[in-house]
Amino acid sequence: MSERELLKGSTDSLFLALLSERPMYGYEILREVERRSDGYFSMKEGTLYPALHRLERDGLIEGLWRTSPGGQYRRYYAISNHGLQRLEQRRVEWLNFSRAVNMVITGSTP
Repeated sequence: MSERELLKGSTDSLFLALLSERPMYGYEILREVERRSDGYFSMKEGTLYPALHRLERDGLIEGLWRTSPGGQYRRYYAISNHGLQRLEQRRVEWLNFSRAVNMVITGSTP
């Protein structure tokens, strides 16, 4: 499986995790994903906005227009209660999945 395929399956979880901390605008989300992954995840706007629109359509995030501290009018995204529930579900799934993959790859047991 390629890095791109792995990222595609994780994009929503990454965005929900960031938005669970505070509302952010689109470019800010991209920068934060890249910063926290030490540059491993470098996404384009073509990945970002379809994901944000899908998350908003599914009721997992809410978008609102507001003025940023720098004076620009931007669309900020905030996680909804439904999004928080989905994030927790995905965290549990991720922990179980990554634990199982690590056991197989390293040959270790819990």
